[in-house]
Order: sequence, then C-alpha cells, then structure tokens
Amino acid sequence: MSQESKPAATAGRIQPANGLSVNRLGYGAMQLPGPMIWGPPADKDTALAVLCRAVELGVDHIDTSDAYGPHIANELIREALHPYPENLVIATKVGVVRDEYKTFNAEAGPQALRDQVEENLSTLGLARLDLVYLRVGGDGMLFPGETPFEESFGALVQLQERGLIRNLGLSGVTVDQLEKAREMAPVAFVQNRFHLLDRGALDVLRYCEDHDIAFAPYFPMVSGMLNPGIDKSQLPPGLRVTDDQEKALDAIAARHGATRAQIALAWLLAVSPATVLIPGTKSVAHLEENLRAGLIELTGDDIAELDKFA
Repeated sequence: MSQESKPAATAGRIQPANGLSVNRLGYGAMQLPGPMIWGPPADKDTALAVLCRAVELGVDHIDTSDAYGPHIANELIREALHPYPENLVIATKVGVVRDEYKTFNAEAGPQALRDQVEENLSTLGLARLDLVYLRVGGDGMLFPGETPFEESFGALVQLQERGLIRNLGLSGVTVDQLEKAREMAPVAFVQNRFHLLDRGALDVLRYCEDHDIAFAPYFPMVSGMLNPGIDKSQLPPGLRVTDDQEKALDAIAARHGATRAQIALAWLLAVSPATVLIPGTKSVAHLEENLRAGLIELTGDDIAELDKFA
C-alpha cells in the first residue's frame, strides 16, 4: 500500500465540541508490550515499525496508558515518534494500576491520579497530555475503587486547570456518571466496550451523539472472536457467532473483498458519526489491513444484516 493512500484519513475526521480533531481511524497501543500486556515486546523493532507505519498511513490519534507494560507502551511510542508530529494526538488512561499478578486494579484517589498523570508525562516526554481518560468500572470490566467518582474526576479537572491536561475523557462509564462529570467540566471523548456482538453501551453512544462527544469503542474487532476457525465452544455465550451469522458476515466480506475484522470495523464507522476507532495490533501487515477498513462503504442492506447480530 502506498503512503499516499492514507486510509486512516480516508475514513474521515471527527471534532467533538471543545475537543480534538482526529481521523476516525486511529491506533491502540495495548498490544505493543509482551504477553498479558506485561514487559517488553518479543520484537521491539517490529513494535517501533508499527508505530511509524501508523503515522505514515495517516493515523493522528494513538491511544495508550502507562499501565500497559507498565510503562512499556509509552516508552515505545516516545522512542518511535518523538519529537512528535504536530498533529499527533496521544490519549492515555488513568485510574488503574497493575499489581505483581499483572492484574488491572482501580486506583483513582486524587494523589494517585496526580502521580499517574506525572508518570504519563514523563514516559511520553510531554509537558501536557492531549487527552486523559478516567478509567472507571461502569461497564463491568473493572472493579470500582473506593474513591467516589466525583472526587476522582474532580482531581483531573484540577490537573486540567493547571495546564497538564488539554482534554478530559471517561472510559467504562455509565450515562449517569457521564452526566455527573459534565456538571464539573466538558468531556470530549468516551471510551467504552462496544462492538458487533456487544452493544450494551448503546445508551452511552447515543448520549455522546446528542452531546457532541466522541465515542471510542474498545475491543472493536471483538478481541479476535470473529476469526475463522476459532473454537466457539470456548467462547462466552454473548461472543458466539451462529453459523447463519458467520455465513452472512462472510457474504458481506466477500462482496467488499474484505476480512471479517475489516467489516466489523467498517460497521463501527457506519453505526454512528460519533465513533472513532483505535484498533490495536503488533503487526505492520495487520495494521495496514485494519486501516483499509476506512475504505469500505457498507450498504444499507449490509448494515441491516449486521444489525441482526445484536
């Protein structure tokens, strides 16, 4: 693929109210560290090449966290891309830390959040963070910590007022939490679990549409659950694709000369003008495949068929 094709840019741009303008296809750095998102990558040169190639292909939005590694993803981003292109937006998440068992644990007290913001600034080599999400447990993916939500978000508001954060976001959030946060400060981006097989955050997505907030679905490719040949008996019931659904998905993919994963990404772009995608990978070839999803234009019939998956 030529650099001039810029598939990330082809997918269009989004600019939420009071927020950052980015291409709708970005890159998520969670897969860059080693297994279980821990330690260095098996092939550091390839990890650096993925980041460089993403920017070459028009990616101007990279999603990360100092908890990835820990520190590894941020350090790789800095080594590959610093000094950063002027238009590059780096988003990070705070409110979660890792323990010796490699578990993600809520840690969102005011001092802990200040420390996490400082760590992100240091490992990324920045004086100010473009976008900081507060990771909370509203989507059931993280056990909530003891600190009240308003106290945690208020601590980030104070760091924004000090000039350390440009835009605020929320991850794993409910509509109620989102409304409470917006009473304190503007929220530019929301990042919740949402994909072809899990639309539990649809109410949050619709709220974002109504209030001009960008919505970044995580696990956009269903964590590989759509891959042909996967043992469906090992999957949770909510992530199992029926034989009829597989046939429909394969038929749509064939019509567009695409893969199942590309169709899943194209559906997320089509389902709402508020979505901005951050698919992750540790492979240059897979990165290029993901970004080509921005060139796919699903038909109304395609979308209607995919909507039956919910």
